[in-house]
Amino acid sequence: MLLVIDIGNTNTVLGVFDGSRLVVDWRLETKQRQTADEYGILARNLFALAGMEVSRIQHIVIASVVPPLNSVLEQMALKYFKLKPLFVEPGVKTGMPVLYDSPADVGADRIVNAVAAYEKYGGPAIVVDFGTATTFDAISAKGEYLGGVITPGPGISAEALFTRTARLPRVEIKAPAKVIGTSTVGSIQSGLYYGYIGLIDGILERMIPELGPKTKVVATGGYASLIGTGSSRIQEIDPNLTLEGLRLIYERNKG
Repeated sequence: MLLVIDIGNTNTVLGVFDGSRLVVDWRLETKQRQTADEYGILARNLFALAGMEVSRIQHIVIASVVPPLNSVLEQMALKYFKLKPLFVEPGVKTGMPVLYDSPADVGADRIVNAVAAYEKYGGPAIVVDFGTATTFDAISAKGEYLGGVITPGPGISAEALFTRTARLPRVEIKAPAKVIGTSTVGSIQSGLYYGYIGLIDGILERMIPELGPKTKVVATGGYASLIGTGSSRIQEIDPNLTLEGLRLIYERNKG
């Protein structure tokens, strides 16, 4: 079995594959001060709750955008799984040419998403990943990573509104019953939800002509289901796209 780990700024997502089948997955808060032992004990507890033996894991692959945690996760893998993990980093085979001005600057998660999207949906394609930052990643018809767009995520926008104003409350981000809010909370929720959909569709309307009318648009990440269903441009919502990409990259590097 293969353990895949996606370490984001806000959340860490783990998944276990048996061949090409995703058996189980977990979404946790990313904690930069957590030790290798704490991550190891947490992983063992998750496996126990799922009725799985840690010893069944034969390989581990990790994508991380939080460099301080890389050594922590490597120590955890060596101590608790007796395995040296494969990190998605420059030099790892992805099967996808990166046409960024500085390829090393592209976050590992963005490349992983692009690899999975091209494998599953073909190209040209755009992946919209709703994380701490929302990223738009463009893949050519030939399967080349072209670049993209980075914007603040919905959570950052909501938190900024709360912390930078004296009287506006912190609210849950969700689809309101109507656009015109009749309370402060409803008004903020409407602004966050519909404002963000407007941002997403506005950027996609400008990206798609550069790639062509047959461009497939795929959404993933924590807010994909919420925001993606309200978008007129997003065609597929694939919550496990990053995990699939990690599996594919492992397959291209094993041995």
